[in-house]
Amino acid sequence: MSIAPVKCSVEVKAPAARAFELFAQNMGAWWPRGKTPAGNPHAELVIEPRRNGRWFERDEAGHETPWGKVLAWEPPRRLLLGWQLNHQFRFDDQVLMEVEILFETLASGGTRVSLEHRDLEQLGAEAASFAGKIGAGWPERMANFATYTATHP
Repeated sequence: MSIAPVKCSVEVKAPAARAFELFAQNMGAWWPRGKTPAGNPHAELVIEPRRNGRWFERDEAGHETPWGKVLAWEPPRRLLLGWQLNHQFRFDDQVLMEVEILFETLASGGTRVSLEHRDLEQLGAEAASFAGKIGAGWPERMANFATYTATHP
């Protein structure tokens, strides 16, 4: 069974380098608190800035919950993350979906930020349901990112 990737994009009024920085290094600021896999709201979301870096959240008590890993770190144009959360949004080292974020400079000086979450079929019978969840979730998160970017030029 093949499941179509989830895709969405936003345009932000920031150069690509700044958009990349805000997306990758300030994720915890624009991601809604309490809308993550951990039991407690996040204090920060961390994407370590290198290939094979970790992608995780940390709560205020210092507990870490892994999300996945960095597959490619190519500022200011591309970030490729390995999503290792299963259909229940729990870390599973047997799962590795890709979340690719592209930063395209626009003639206006702004940036189109495009996200594609793919390889959903590895979730088997749960793939279609999961696609529906992230198909609603990613556009909401990207809108949060665009709002955050507008207030942090």
